[in-house]
Amino acid sequence: MGYLGAYIIGIVVAVVGAIVQSKLRSKFKKYSQTSISSHLSGKEIAEKMLRENGIYDVEVISVAGQLTDHYNPITRTVNLSDSVYSKRNAAAAAVAAHECGHAVQHAQNYSWLMMRSKLVPAIQKTGLMVQIVIVLGILLINIFPQLLLAGIILFSLTTIFSFVTLPVEFDASKRALAWMKTSNVVSSNELSQSKDALKWAALTYVVAALGSLATLVYYISIYMGKR
Repeated sequence: MGYLGAYIIGIVVAVVGAIVQSKLRSKFKKYSQTSISSHLSGKEIAEKMLRENGIYDVEVISVAGQLTDHYNPITRTVNLSDSVYSKRNAAAAAVAAHECGHAVQHAQNYSWLMMRSKLVPAIQKTGLMVQIVIVLGILLINIFPQLLLAGIILFSLTTIFSFVTLPVEFDASKRALAWMKTSNVVSSNELSQSKDALKWAALTYVVAALGSLATLVYYISIYMGKR
């Protein structure tokens, strides 16, 4: 694959990513307009799911921002954004339960989560360095092609991380929806809304993984073209 082909793929992925992000925000806005029948907040749903899964050492806390929700296995906290923590709607319920799905994965030593956690330190250490190495590698491709090759190897870790993330995110949503279905925190219609919201959230990770792969292929095409 030449420069042009890899470049076109990158543009397509970027456009699709923008569409998915826009759709995700639209869905969350739509499903945030009506209170769920149980009137439970995101915080209350998270705490309930944790308790019913036998997890008592994880704290549910509020963090600033929008769509900044995440589970931190180091501090053992479920971090919910302002639009989820105190809200009582299908979107908030979906996100709160999804993040608790990660806590359940952690408690059960879910293999894909364990693998991703092991990759995190390497990604954090190489994050800035890989961009510098790749830029210098492209600039010096004619006299020192090995530098770009090193950058490609480092960047491949980011791509691997993106794909390892996919089963972790899909499984967390699966656990969340299964629990929501049996816990009666949402009605059948509200469950459908939560499922739709999580579907679009999951697609953002798919696009991110494909974007990382497209970028990796682009760098490889530059390296191969100069050999």
